[in-house]
Amino acid sequence: MKEAIHPKYQTAKVTCVCGNTFETGSTRKELKVEICSNCHPFYTGSQRQVEVGGRADRFRKKYGLK
Repeated sequence: MKEAIHPKYQTAKVTCVCGNTFETGSTRKELKVEICSNCHPFYTGSQRQVEVGGRADRFRKKYGLK
């Protein structure tokens, strides 16, 4: 690798909109994010489960077939 052309990799403080903060590695000193693992619906369990039928199910429902 060439010297003095790569950014310095350092510890960065990450701040989420929900107020959660943690540290990670980055080339920036501070990062601000809109969503993190503490407030993301997938990780918190508040994700809605939507039942989606396939093409065959939609066809059967449309034409009243069993």
